[in-house]
Amino acid sequence: MRWPPGKKRNQEKPAKLPAPSLSKKQPAEIHRENSFPIVGIGASAGGLEAFEGFFRALADDSGAAFVLVSHLDPNHASILPELIQKKTAMQVHQVVDNMKVGPNQVYIIPPNKEMALLNGALQLLEIPMPRRANLPIDIFFRSLAQDQEERAIGIILSGTGTDGTLGVRAIKGAGGMVMAQDPDSSRYDGMPASAIATGLVDYILPPDKMPAQLMNYVGHQSRRPAGGIAADFGNMQGALQKIFVVLRTTTGHDFSQYKQNTICRRIERRMHVHQIDDIDDYVRYLQESEPETAILFRELLIGVTCFFRDPAAYKSLKEKFQEWLADKPDDYNVRIWVAGCSSGEEAYSVAIIVLECLEVLGKHLPIQIFATDLDEESIALARAGIYPESISVDVRREHLKKFFTREENHYQIKKSIRDLVVFAPQNITKDPPFTRLDLLCCRNLLIYFGPELQKRLLPLFHYSVKPGGLLFLGSSETIGQATDLFDPLDKKWKIFKSLPAGKMMQPVLNIQTARGAAGHHDRVFQKPAPSLKEIEPLKLLKSIISQSDMSTCVVIDDNGDIIYIHGRTGCFLEPAEGVANLNALDMAKPGLKAGLAGAIHRMIAERQEVVVNGLQVQANGGFVEVDLVVKPLPDLQTGRRGLMMVIFNERPSPKKKKGAPPGRTTRSSRSAELKNLAAELQYTKENLQTTIEELQTSNEELKSTNEELQSTNEELQSTNEELETSKEELQSLNEESSTVNAELQGRIEELVTANDDMKNLLDATEIATIFLDIDLNIRRFTPKTTDLVPLTTLDIGRPITHFATSLKNVDLAGQAGEVLEELGKKELEVEDTRGTIYRMRLRPYRTAKNVIAGVVIIFEDVTELKKQLAREKRLAAIVKDSNDAVTMLDFSGRFLAWNRGAEKMYGYSEAEALQMNLIDLVPSGWQKKTRALISTLKEEEAKPILTKRLRKDGKIVNVLLTATKILDENGVPASIATTERDLGMLTRQALQHLTGEDDAPG
Repeated sequence: MRWPPGKKRNQEKPAKLPAPSLSKKQPAEIHRENSFPIVGIGASAGGLEAFEGFFRALADDSGAAFVLVSHLDPNHASILPELIQKKTAMQVHQVVDNMKVGPNQVYIIPPNKEMALLNGALQLLEIPMPRRANLPIDIFFRSLAQDQEERAIGIILSGTGTDGTLGVRAIKGAGGMVMAQDPDSSRYDGMPASAIATGLVDYILPPDKMPAQLMNYVGHQSRRPAGGIAADFGNMQGALQKIFVVLRTTTGHDFSQYKQNTICRRIERRMHVHQIDDIDDYVRYLQESEPETAILFRELLIGVTCFFRDPAAYKSLKEKFQEWLADKPDDYNVRIWVAGCSSGEEAYSVAIIVLECLEVLGKHLPIQIFATDLDEESIALARAGIYPESISVDVRREHLKKFFTREENHYQIKKSIRDLVVFAPQNITKDPPFTRLDLLCCRNLLIYFGPELQKRLLPLFHYSVKPGGLLFLGSSETIGQATDLFDPLDKKWKIFKSLPAGKMMQPVLNIQTARGAAGHHDRVFQKPAPSLKEIEPLKLLKSIISQSDMSTCVVIDDNGDIIYIHGRTGCFLEPAEGVANLNALDMAKPGLKAGLAGAIHRMIAERQEVVVNGLQVQANGGFVEVDLVVKPLPDLQTGRRGLMMVIFNERPSPKKKKGAPPGRTTRSSRSAELKNLAAELQYTKENLQTTIEELQTSNEELKSTNEELQSTNEELQSTNEELETSKEELQSLNEESSTVNAELQGRIEELVTANDDMKNLLDATEIATIFLDIDLNIRRFTPKTTDLVPLTTLDIGRPITHFATSLKNVDLAGQAGEVLEELGKKELEVEDTRGTIYRMRLRPYRTAKNVIAGVVIIFEDVTELKKQLAREKRLAAIVKDSNDAVTMLDFSGRFLAWNRGAEKMYGYSEAEALQMNLIDLVPSGWQKKTRALISTLKEEEAKPILTKRLRKDGKIVNVLLTATKILDENGVPASIATTERDLGMLTRQALQHLTGEDDAPG
């Protein structure tokens, strides 16, 4: 249950907007003052079903506007507005240019257009040519974030690909709210999964559950005071300081020096998400919820980032940095620091700019780019270098081709760029900086810091950058009063040159300075040299090949992966672009792949040699004729399954034959002609296969076309809107399956580790424990169990009834069966044939899902405990029934225990005695000696002595006192045990014999 519980919002019709009045305010300000929620909803394949589920559950008077952005066929009119109109009483519009948005209205993007929001009006944009990837959701969501800021709301529904992911980042960067469809409820989960993977989605729900949560959020947001919690900043200081303490305690990072308005907006947004009205309530919630603390931490770090943000700024940077590098020698080491790199887009953008500068200058200088960020999750994303296909909106086509590799529905940064950048977590406000820099890029980070922290950081930046080196800030940032440290090179795009230090003070942050610190820091970030796994030679395999007359062959496993190469295979196989891959099918040259795949499949099915003749393989600018042989190999103990050998036999080029005179057609010539025709047909088939493979590589166009076709089909068939997925989507699903398999493998490793931990824990307890399954078969047992039941590891899975135990009169199976029947616990005391006594406890075995899956039986050896208890019981009986006075007192003389013998001897009850001191029982003449005895007992043992006691009735009794000190667990004297015997019946001579003392008072 969420704390505190959310409140239901009364569904009231929104008030009409006031009529426009004459004002000098800007349109954006007027729009935001009179604004109502504008909800952007993006979907692609499978989106119609999700749209319908959403609007069926949505009230008609929600007071919000809904803008639907879908992937539509550009060549056909859309009937999506008519289909949605059937599911809602709100008016549904297909957008026309500059259409004003109003509450309780639905707006749908038209085909073949992109759309943006400006001051509450929808602007239609022509799709740029040449046509790029179809990403209308990202484009609209970005404009929604810019227009609505913290009021922006985005929802991602079913669809393939990653459209919307960058838009989600933009909305969250502006402080808005994001929902995504639960992938389990999505017809196609590509888009929702991509959005969820960012870690920025606030609610993950099926479409029909979204409206209720949306209205709760909007209702809570509408109740906030003007200006939000930041407007009452003075009264919020105490709560904010507590939030900073919780964050610092949990994450180790201090946000107290960040801009308070920004912090307040992000905190307020989290309060809206949880429908918490009072900031003190949110502080308590934050203290009780570790997940919320982690989410708020990430929320405070979220910034808008993308490749080449502000392209004109990067163009200016390229010009200025190229000038800086122009006169550098060939052995010059270029050092760059990108601070606050987020998920890496900025760092890779800078790397591309630097490479282009060096390319223009014709230089090949070593480059070191250090990219740091406070958020370790962002650093992990940056290191992976994998970005959604929607980056094509920000990255030019030539850059995508040159510096990225297209992988299914995303882009992978090429290794040549990745190797230039070292990513690492760093807190710029307290960790040591990088030094001797040519360029320090810190864009849109200072805007989140308070003025004091900015003033402290700028000297640090100056210390880090070489004189003449560049500082690149965000377009909204400034160096403030640090004009003696930096000189502006481009005032608009905030590019500065570092001035010579002169008498400048050292950086004021608590960091390591001087060369030693910088050198140490650089070593921390150095990448280890790669190590290659040595491959053992397959001696037996080489022997098999050497004994044959084969010139060119490869050995592969049943997956097609190559494990051995013999001869020159360049005419037949070549590496494919992308991630390194030694798969024969992927490496097969045009004309070879189809025949090779068929031969491999036949060989696996039949386990017999397969021959394919006359393949026309494209090689060396022409075609060669190849005969292919695939035959099985014996098990060579390589660890690979289904080894086979693929032999390539290249036929010699055909020679012109001399023979039949012109005009005569012989049988041999007809045969040759038929053979040539057959070869030509085969060549045509191979060309067709090549064409198909080339089409498959056109992922971007094929995916866009397929989604548009699916959208058309959805509109025409509302009950059956999805077509069979394309081959590209199947490949995408295969990729997702591989990811799931990798995750499962990781989970298996975790389970193995957990199992090892459990085994070591059980072994270390030295307690006999047996785990039985629901059928009373043995699942697991600890080594100590073998003292009672003769078990070995081979007995796991056998019924417990198969084994005799050394326990007397105990039916283990029967007791376990009763536990399963009653679903309760049992505890018995049992004894084995050696006389060892055990406390046997039985309880149901419950899984994490609270399912009864067996019984756990624990045997705790209590033999010594039972003996000790028996001894204590006997001693207690002796003390209790003794006629002597047995007492216990502390070193101040206060009584702690008082037996019946003492009651009889002195006349005081136990309750009375426990309120008394020993001195109360000592006649006045004997008190000094008694105190001395108590003091002596702290240091040494005392002999029995003769003393006197004063009874309750006033009579004096002669007693023989034996006193013993009692030590605590640390060996320190803690109390005194005494035994006092009435010696009234003994003679004086006997008393002297017992004590060796006179009975005169001391």
